[in-house]
Amino acid sequence: MVHWSGLAAIALALPLTTMALQPEQIPFSGRFHHKKDALDHANKLLRHHPVIDTHNDLPMHLAFVYNGKINDMNFTKFDWGHTDITRLRQGHVGGQIWSIYYDCEDTEANQLLKAMESIDVVKRMADLYPETFRIASNSKEFEHALRHGKVASAMGIEGGQMIDSSMVALRQFYDLGVRYMTLTHNCHTPWAEACCDANPPPFDKGLGLTDFGKEIVLEMNRLGMMVDISHVAHSTMHAVLNTTRAPVLFSHSSSNALCNIERNVPDSVLERLDETDGVVQVNFYNPFVQCDPDKQATLSDVADHIEHIASVAGYHRVGLGADYNGIETTPTGLEDVSKYPDLFAELIRRGWSDEHLIGLAGRNLLRVWREVEKVSEKIAKAKELPSEAKISDFK
Repeated sequence: MVHWSGLAAIALALPLTTMALQPEQIPFSGRFHHKKDALDHANKLLRHHPVIDTHNDLPMHLAFVYNGKINDMNFTKFDWGHTDITRLRQGHVGGQIWSIYYDCEDTEANQLLKAMESIDVVKRMADLYPETFRIASNSKEFEHALRHGKVASAMGIEGGQMIDSSMVALRQFYDLGVRYMTLTHNCHTPWAEACCDANPPPFDKGLGLTDFGKEIVLEMNRLGMMVDISHVAHSTMHAVLNTTRAPVLFSHSSSNALCNIERNVPDSVLERLDETDGVVQVNFYNPFVQCDPDKQATLSDVADHIEHIASVAGYHRVGLGADYNGIETTPTGLEDVSKYPDLFAELIRRGWSDEHLIGLAGRNLLRVWREVEKVSEKIAKAKELPSEAKISDFK
């Protein structure tokens, strides 16, 4: 999440199909020279292999702009924001991890309570529209919902401050359905260094993770919760890769090589993803995509980030985490969640194969999620007990 915004809704699309085809079942005819041909092919592919996006801040608006009063809201079409049922269907979004966010700079707020309020609206939204949304507690349930034409839904905590340095809170959030945690937002936690905090961390700068922070990562591995290293400092990315037993997730990040800011993923980290497996879900926020403040970010710029990450880390390590509803500006051509087919059409015109496009749409993310679960199962078989570490143990 970065900022809030509002955009108009657009027309209803065809419902998602319930059948998934293998890549070879959708013919690929090489480079498409006509925009319509490429867009037709993108829509056909995404009807069978829907988009899974790992970061959408709609819950923030529902919980805090509308104060959780959603019972009488019409989710079919909003006249604000980037997301509603109409636009999700038009964009062939079949899977969404909803962001559980609150401003880390509001140090007076009860961050645990704020997280609970966002979790509550996600679950109530799914209850209000069971024909559209289905909450999944694991990758198998998520894929089942995808196959049956639902918007498969899970949750990710955006900012480790929400657990208040508590293993107990971390485990309880997992029990409530949280399947990833971003270790920091833009503020340092007492145990992890953030990308974008003007203040020095409460430990040696450049350390990335304290010993307690490493314990948090290991406990997430034990639980089967994906370790999200968007928003963290580059030193933290490397510290996590040195610590984790499971694949890592960047839920909404772009390429540092194309936009040289700490928030984006450097090639040195991309080159290490083979060590544990991992996936970078590309962010659409203008200042992360186009660093020149005099230029408006475009769909083509986002495609450049996707292609660069694929060129360094591999096509199997890139996905989509747009940050819709959490950003106040979007690239031209990617104004809301309905626009995913246009992005896929651009990549088709650039020569991407169906195999690689299907990975980008969601197969890469599902591979990482399944492997995180397998690591958790192995740890459980080894009878490793829950961590009883307290941050006070390390002072």
